[in-house]
Amino acid sequence: MSAIDLNARPSRDFSLHIAEAQSVLSQAAAQYAASEGGTALITQASSLGAEDVVISHIINSLKLDIGIFVLETGRLHKETLELLEQFKADSRAPVTVYKPVEESVVQFVAKEGLDAMYKSIDLRKACCGIRKMEPLERALKGKEAWITGLRREQSGARAEVPLVDVSEKRVKINPLANWTWGDVWHYIKENKVAYNPLHDAFFPSIGCEPCTRAISMGEDFRSGRWWWEDEAAKECGLHVKHADGTDSAAVSALPVSALPTA
Repeated sequence: MSAIDLNARPSRDFSLHIAEAQSVLSQAAAQYAASEGGTALITQASSLGAEDVVISHIINSLKLDIGIFVLETGRLHKETLELLEQFKADSRAPVTVYKPVEESVVQFVAKEGLDAMYKSIDLRKACCGIRKMEPLERALKGKEAWITGLRREQSGARAEVPLVDVSEKRVKINPLANWTWGDVWHYIKENKVAYNPLHDAFFPSIGCEPCTRAISMGEDFRSGRWWWEDEAAKECGLHVKHADGTDSAAVSALPVSALPTA
């Protein structure tokens, strides 16, 4: 059974949710529009997961001046990489791919091993720092706002996600905050949006290959991410709030010499 067959069941407020997302994105595009000769001050962060391809489809459909970026960590599934190539070819909005600094990856792997993420939470977060956080900082440089696929339904930690989050120094726009999983898949079905085939294999949340597994019916939505860790630790850092008000992109990857040991 495909992810569409299994999940495409819209909520009673589906039409309202679409209108809400379109309005939030349109207003954001206008508010953070490019100055003459410049680039827009807003961008979409896409993991190419179900939520993100929906947002990109809305951006493209409305012909909004919003670019899209993808973090290619060097450990993505082949299915994700194949979708990335298709997405780049089909998207009206420009798609920029950011990769980690090669030397940082080489030094980390040489010191800690290719699968260091299984040794400790600190090493897993250090790997995320090199492969995700540092590239994210580059992707968001000069931007005043960014768009994510966060939804309140995804996990307890995201239950209070607002449509527009101004609690950090860089505004975070979450146009699908009120959407259900059924809404996401109904939109994909109705608009024939290309999606990651791993979703058909019970991967609701897809990250790097060594840190993502399929889930069983009834398991928590994000239980397939970093499944060997305590639930409270299950964020890579991209959407962690900091006490000083800085956003996730302000946290750069540590130099290899400062990385913790297992």
